[in-house]
Amino acid sequence: MRLRPLCYEDLAAVLDLERSLFPDDAWSPGMFAEELAMQGRGRHYVAAEEGSKLVGYAGMMLPGGRQAEVLTLAVNTAHWGRGIGSTLLTDLLDEAGRHDCTEMILEVRADNPRAQNLYRRFGFSDAGIRRGYYQPSGIDAIVMRCGLGEPVLPDSAEPADSAVPADSAVPAGRRRGARRGCAMSGPLVLGIETSCDETGAGLVRGHELLADAVASSVDEHARFGGVVPEVASRAHLEAMTPTVDRALAQAGVTLADVDAIAVTAGPGLAGALLVGVAAAKAYALTLGKPLYGVNHLAAHVAVDQLEHGPLPAPVIALLVSGGHSSLLLVPDVAGEVISLGATVDDAAGEAYDKVARVLGLPFPGGPPIDKAARSGDPGAIAFPRGMYHDGSLDFSFAGLKTAVARWVEERAARGEPVPVADVAASFQEAVADVLTRKAVAACLHHGVDHLVIGGGVAANSRLRALAEERCTAAGIRLRIPRPGLCTDNGAMVAALGSELASRGLPSSPLDLPADSALPITEVVVH
Repeated sequence: MRLRPLCYEDLAAVLDLERSLFPDDAWSPGMFAEELAMQGRGRHYVAAEEGSKLVGYAGMMLPGGRQAEVLTLAVNTAHWGRGIGSTLLTDLLDEAGRHDCTEMILEVRADNPRAQNLYRRFGFSDAGIRRGYYQPSGIDAIVMRCGLGEPVLPDSAEPADSAVPADSAVPAGRRRGARRGCAMSGPLVLGIETSCDETGAGLVRGHELLADAVASSVDEHARFGGVVPEVASRAHLEAMTPTVDRALAQAGVTLADVDAIAVTAGPGLAGALLVGVAAAKAYALTLGKPLYGVNHLAAHVAVDQLEHGPLPAPVIALLVSGGHSSLLLVPDVAGEVISLGATVDDAAGEAYDKVARVLGLPFPGGPPIDKAARSGDPGAIAFPRGMYHDGSLDFSFAGLKTAVARWVEERAARGEPVPVADVAASFQEAVADVLTRKAVAACLHHGVDHLVIGGGVAANSRLRALAEERCTAAGIRLRIPRPGLCTDNGAMVAALGSELASRGLPSSPLDLPADSALPITEVVVH
């Protein structure tokens, strides 16, 4: 058995293996092609072969920061027990070390103990869990993390291999002692996020992410087809203390070690925001620590620093989520954020949810549409691009959403089957096309050569791929956090709070209000 770089000629064999191991969640040929196009440019893919037969493969993301992310690792079941999984994982760890990464993260299905045991023998430890992450099965994802400073050799007496679903990694807390001997400086900041349906608690020191715990109430909203504010507020109340406690445990610290508290003060759902702000006030008052009420959108920009280091000045930020689609000029994430454009009606994420409902796909709509689109033709249906040639940097997705609904209704009225994959791919292409076109235009117009994309929709595979393609062509450096840091989380709030506290900037008063319409120009509430 030998290892070599995975190449385009391997696609047929990889896809056969992919479909046999992951029948419900296999990557499409297009997805693998897009990944291989980035081989050596932030991606590392390796093949294991015996003779001329491919028997396994693995891949990871090397974002240029300190954290490597395993994207996929798979071994033909007929070759399990021969140490192939261990060999592939060793290659990934060695390559991450050559890129000066200090830690590696991954996620694995909770019902795959074989894979979990493999990773634990290499020094990985559990760092979190995402409930119901794998669809349509609803299986939980276990987040695992390993420090790379002190290599851990596997127990050769237990040769076992694994097949790990090829989904992007999600954020997790650093295990205590993972970076022994690597000192961290700056205040330790606890960040609390409750703007919508995610209860997030994160711990950050400087630009180092120590823990990121998230509790989602999305399952409680799914039957309504959207977020119910009162349900979200109640869920935050129930999850707040356990989520903060889990973050502290992940980081190996106590509340007494915390130097400052940061909380999302807005924008968001009023009731949900109130829960987080009240909790943050209680922690700050009890501990006698400064409180920072921060802007949710600015936090989505600041979180990129946890992965790619300090932001250049200025930077253009494209924020895309269920409630926001915004283009920002950011001279200073802690002090000056300028709005260049925003949605005039539906946000991109909102359009995803509504189109998913039309297609009979589950809520939230982003992941199922992305998955369905993998086997569809993005050019099958010419859906409209709102405000595409108007010269502005604003967005409109209401017309696109309506166009999709009418197309599906007309098809159904004629008694014809609806090609869900083609509709999903064509819709997704229209959204990604508009977002990336305007983001690149903003960079060129303002003479800025760095683009940051954040928000939940930034986890979309087509948006990431098209943004990479267009930024490369325009000479723009693209920065996108890993998918788990794109969605709402406490880490992003802690990241912005850390920036404010490290600079010694004024904190917020204890009578800090929750502002559901907080303008982006107000980074911190005073």
